[in-house]
Amino acid sequence: MRNYAVFIMTHGRADNVYTAETLRKCGYTGRIYFVIDTEDDQAEKYIANFGRENVLIFDKKEVEAQMDTGDIEGSMKCVVFARNKCFDFAKELGLDYFIEADDDYTSFQIRAEQDGQLKGYSIKKIDEIFEATFQFLDETGALSVAPAQCGDYIGGLNGGTWKNRLRRKCMNLFFCKTDKRINFIGRINEDVNTYSYYGQRGELFFTIADWCLNQKPTQSQAGGMTEAYLDSGTYLKSFYSVMWNPSCVKIAAMGSPGKGGKGHYRLHHNVDWTHCTPMIINEKWKKASAKGGE
Repeated sequence: MRNYAVFIMTHGRADNVYTAETLRKCGYTGRIYFVIDTEDDQAEKYIANFGRENVLIFDKKEVEAQMDTGDIEGSMKCVVFARNKCFDFAKELGLDYFIEADDDYTSFQIRAEQDGQLKGYSIKKIDEIFEATFQFLDETGALSVAPAQCGDYIGGLNGGTWKNRLRRKCMNLFFCKTDKRINFIGRINEDVNTYSYYGQRGELFFTIADWCLNQKPTQSQAGGMTEAYLDSGTYLKSFYSVMWNPSCVKIAAMGSPGKGGKGHYRLHHNVDWTHCTPMIINEKWKKASAKGGE
């Protein structure tokens, strides 16, 4: 059996860790650890709810001193510190692999084409899905892989996510190998900062379209990253990725024009993948040898 565990990164939500319940409902039989920080005033409640041996506590300031946040001073209400600390916890626990999860997942689904439509089916044996995903991680040599998110399937069978099946991004639920450390960068928008920064250097990150997660709407509940996003807004959040990767990331308006041009837009990062990751040239462009052969 593969030696791994799920780390749920959480803060101030001891009674609302939806991901733990969702994992068990989907048939997960492995270990779950709850990663919290020393600033969490609900630490004792986490321990009471989940057991002391399953709650991992770390100091954000110690992690901050060992990484590049991309700024001089900012909020400590950020998940990047927990993301980086999970690699240390995995090593201390003797794990070969681990999964980094947020605390607000409400379902996991398989996606498949049926009767000309893209359908979603609840996962009942998620251990098997996790094993297949780890196998993909090993075989591709990627630094990390992740499932899609339900919102990625806009357009159904004709949408970009399903047509491409694999994307070079990686967000939200990270499958990791302990001895292939990822140093997440930037105080916020750390996922985009990291996969685009490493991607420019030829490292592989993948989103798999065959299964997905669903979670609570962003900023819908107290705790977690909600306060950080409310404090800074999406412009500042997205601009961290521009700072790290100015050759391939910019700020753009994301949304839809709607009826009569009365649409809803918000500022968001936009990655130009042509300039972000090395591309594999199709064999049809291979030059003929001097002898006239291939």
